[in-house]
Amino acid sequence: MKLILFSKFLKDHDVEALIRRGHDLGTEGYDLCVRPGYVVNPDNAGEMLPSVVRKLAAAGLAVPMVTGNFDLLTPDHLTAEPILAAMDKADVRLLKLGYFRFDPQAQDYWSEVEKARRAFDGWQKLARKYRVKICYHTHSGFYLGNTCAALMLLLQGSDPQLIGAYVDPGHLALEGEPFSIGVSMVRQYLSIVALKDSLRKRADHGDEGAMTRSFVVAGGGMVPWSEVFAELVRVGYDGPLSVHCEFEITDREAFLTAVRREVAYFRRKRDTALAAK
Repeated sequence: MKLILFSKFLKDHDVEALIRRGHDLGTEGYDLCVRPGYVVNPDNAGEMLPSVVRKLAAAGLAVPMVTGNFDLLTPDHLTAEPILAAMDKADVRLLKLGYFRFDPQAQDYWSEVEKARRAFDGWQKLARKYRVKICYHTHSGFYLGNTCAALMLLLQGSDPQLIGAYVDPGHLALEGEPFSIGVSMVRQYLSIVALKDSLRKRADHGDEGAMTRSFVVAGGGMVPWSEVFAELVRVGYDGPLSVHCEFEITDREAFLTAVRREVAYFRRKRDTALAAK
């Protein structure tokens, strides 16, 4: 289980800055954003992704996965095949897609599930061609696949060598799905795990309740991290652990201090669980 850092908040970093920052923050590698404005983006991925991955690897920083742009959802997307070709060239084997949004007031649920399943059928052809795995993230809220149970409606029947589940304990906690049950459902497809802590609170809403959701520093939310890591060890998971750092700290230096603590926290939880195996 390699502990990597999602580079979403490092948009202004070139490869040399990523190396310095990675060493400073204590990460073992990167979940590299391949989005407009980043050092590797959809327009330059063919050349830049292999180059950046090679330089990071030489500095001891692995890149087992990349995250595409939010609109990278279907295999006919203009950037889909170029990004997958670049991944194959760079020997990066896991890709995180965007999200299938769902509006219950305007869309039929089962029709949207069928559309997503057709998209994954198409992705399998490209995944086989470029020797990569296409992964979908359990994002809470109004999205298809927002829990492991819902995700399996999209993935079941796909080839688990080509299509993967990207499980997020923080989002599952917001939706109320126990992590161990979720993992049991997606076990065959489990390919990536996200690390971030979440918190639900009741808010007054007139004469009834409402719920607020937020992401907080690890250990300050609802996720039972020792149980999460013990379960990952129990099922033999050995994929990447992507640290997301989505807590809201506006001061840049204070934020980076929190990121450094976040990485150390999850490293400790992982190592403790592995030692207890």
